[in-house]
Amino acid sequence: MADIDQIKIVALGPDDAIAGLALSAEAHWNQNEADWRYFLSKGTVFGVRDKGGRLIATAALLPYSSGNAWISMVLVTESWRRRGLATKLVDTCLDTATKLGLTAWLDATSAGAAVYGPLGFSPTIQLRRLRLEPGSTSAGAAPLPSGHLTEFITCDISAMGFDRRDLLRELEGRPGSRLVSSGDAMALIRDGRTARHIGPLFADSPVRALAMVGDIAALETGPLLIDAVANQDAFLKGLTQMGWTIERPFQRMRFGRATNPPAELPFAVAGPEYG
Repeated sequence: MADIDQIKIVALGPDDAIAGLALSAEAHWNQNEADWRYFLSKGTVFGVRDKGGRLIATAALLPYSSGNAWISMVLVTESWRRRGLATKLVDTCLDTATKLGLTAWLDATSAGAAVYGPLGFSPTIQLRRLRLEPGSTSAGAAPLPSGHLTEFITCDISAMGFDRRDLLRELEGRPGSRLVSSGDAMALIRDGRTARHIGPLFADSPVRALAMVGDIAALETGPLLIDAVANQDAFLKGLTQMGWTIERPFQRMRFGRATNPPAELPFAVAGPEYG
């Protein structure tokens, strides 16, 4: 077994997008090539290669505004797991964040939360990833009106406590993405590697949030994913009654000083890779 103390951690570049995608596909994650290219161009992605030059592990630090950053894409190929590579890469992200004066956030799986807690991360909100398969709802609904990106960004700032307008502009502008509105609810739908993703989703009430999800599902023909805020009990219960199934929980965690608390929680988030 190789001594990971001798492993060299390097900063990755745009040419590593396909290798990164292979890692996330191996883990059955939903990120696509566009996601990897965004992280590699807007954030700092650390990686480890084996002796043959193959990318075997990654972790990314994506800066936002007001001294905040997101850690994600923490991946290790199967044959190299349980050797401490993920911890070393997250430590590298944390060291970088600390030097830059950034509060670091991440959305952890149950296994990941057990690792990140001892590193100094504190739990905040919980999320639930749900999936809807094709045919789980009736199709044929009228197209939803387009939403206004400026208003959507304002809602996101209120929900996050900091500004992510560059990310939202990127996601909304991708081929296949749709920002939709029903007047008192707004949501972003975008492509993933295996399923379309709904989120962030903002609404005035659980009823309107559920109606928005139902309208979206009626217009989509493939599988859908949504990362719902667990505190939104009525919304989460309504999704399961509509045929959505819970795949896994995520625990949102913070490392560093507390920042501006969210004024109002969303009903669904942009995804564990983005927060």
